[in-house]
Order: sequence, then C-alpha cells, then structure tokens
Amino acid sequence: MISKAAIPSFHALLVRDLRDPYFDPHWHFHPEYQLFVVLEGTGTRFVGDQVERFGPGDLVLTGPNLPHVWRSDEAYFARDSDLMTHGIVVYFRDDLLADPVLETQEGIMIKHLLDRSAHGLAFTGPTRDQVIPLLRALVQAEGFARMLGLLQILHTLALSDDVQVLSREGRGVALTSTDGERMEQVLSYVMGRFTEPLRLADVAAVASMTPTAFCRYFKERTNKTLTQFIAELRIGYACKLLVEEDLSISQVSFECGYRTLSNFNRQFKAISGLTPSDYRRKYAAALVDVLPA
Repeated sequence: MISKAAIPSFHALLVRDLRDPYFDPHWHFHPEYQLFVVLEGTGTRFVGDQVERFGPGDLVLTGPNLPHVWRSDEAYFARDSDLMTHGIVVYFRDDLLADPVLETQEGIMIKHLLDRSAHGLAFTGPTRDQVIPLLRALVQAEGFARMLGLLQILHTLALSDDVQVLSREGRGVALTSTDGERMEQVLSYVMGRFTEPLRLADVAAVASMTPTAFCRYFKERTNKTLTQFIAELRIGYACKLLVEEDLSISQVSFECGYRTLSNFNRQFKAISGLTPSDYRRKYAAALVDVLPA
C-alpha cells in the first residue's frame, strides 16, 4: 500500500511520537502535509526523486502526495538488533488555514513555504535547533494549543534561510498500487544486499522488468542510476563504519563491498568530497570540539 490517510476527519492535525525498532519501510504518499524530524536512527531518505542519507536532526517538510520513505539501515531489521528509532511526525491538511488568512501579510510567508514543500524541504542549522524543541512541546500540547504551536513552527520555517529543496519533481503522484509495491520490493532487495555484488539483471527481475526498462524506471523515480544509488549506499555505510567502528580503511572498504581499496578511495572522495582518512580525522576533531573541558 502506498497511499495513507493520516488524520481523522474530526481533527485538523495529528502529532505522533514514534519510537520503534525501525521507521516505516514502505514507500508511500498521502494527501496531508508532513513535518518529520529524526531524533534517533540512521538510514536512507527518499523524497520524490531525491535520495540521501539521514541521521539524528533530519528535519523535512513534504507537501501533499509527494512520495517518501525514511528507510532505516539494514542493521535495524536484524532479529537480534537492540537498535531503536525515534522521531516526531506532524500531519496537517491543506485546509488548516483558509485562503484569506494565507493571503494576508502575516500569512503570505507560510503560503510560500507550503507551496515550496511540494518539492520537499530539509531544514538545518539554527532553524533546526529552534524547531526541534517546539516539536517536542507539540507532542505534549492539546487542542487549540497544539494548533497554535504548529503555526509557530510553520512561521519559523517560513522565515528560514537554512533550507534545501530536495526533489527535482514537485508534482503529486499518479501511481498504481502495483508501481508502489514494485518500488518497495526493489528498495528492499538492494538495501538488503548493497554490500554484495549486485547484477542489474537480478535487480530488474525483482521489478519484473527487462534491464533496459528497469534502468529507465529507476532513473525516473530516483534521479540516479542504479550504480550511483548503490555507490551512495556503500559510501554512506562506510562513513558510519569509519566513525563508529575501530576498523582500518581497508577493512571498511571490504565491509562495504569493494574489491579494491583504490576503487573505494576514489568513490569515497567523489561522493563525500574527502578521503576516508580525512573524513575520519574531521569527525574525530568534531567530537573533540563538543567534549566538555
């Protein structure tokens, strides 16, 4: 299933405090706006045709019917895993604010924000730091106070320059359930095996397509080739290993599915902008900066 109805008809918005072994793994869309923040957990975020790693602090606003999924790393799905995810999600309908309100001087900035959310918007920096406590407070709020809290959050986001437009395509989806299920199966297959050798023909077979048709299908939906997608998954996993595990760079390379260290170093630099050694040093320096004296 790829379409979800989030809000009961007698509510204007819905707030959920999510604490689960992993985030909902299904590629889906719904007619409501969605504001989601990751407080705990790592994985790969899909919004429209944009694919990117996520971690704690990931704050994204998506517009109605924009396909998305926050796919947790495979470690979260292991039977013996003790990992947990935590996030806060807010759903609200497009009729939360009437058009006359959005056309006023006070409301026009929020209207522009909602219009831009058709492409998905990620917020960082001071804006994120300001909004996360407001979202935590929203979980505890009730009734009209909850609506006022959301308006404060939307106003803060509307004034922000700490924003990135995510998806090249901003249209709502026109997908069949078969299409959505196909994409879910492909993502599950690839993300469960990206450290292993993957053949295009095998992945295409999961989608019941020829390799040529699958390449076109995948590129249209992710704005990446399958090779690019796998490389970014591997390098994202490498970044995690470099900072969380006491492994040599050659060991990290092997764990991520690379047969040669030179190819790993080349792809790591191309995707992250740093060598593996520089990435590890930079992260270690960042940790030192935040440690108390």
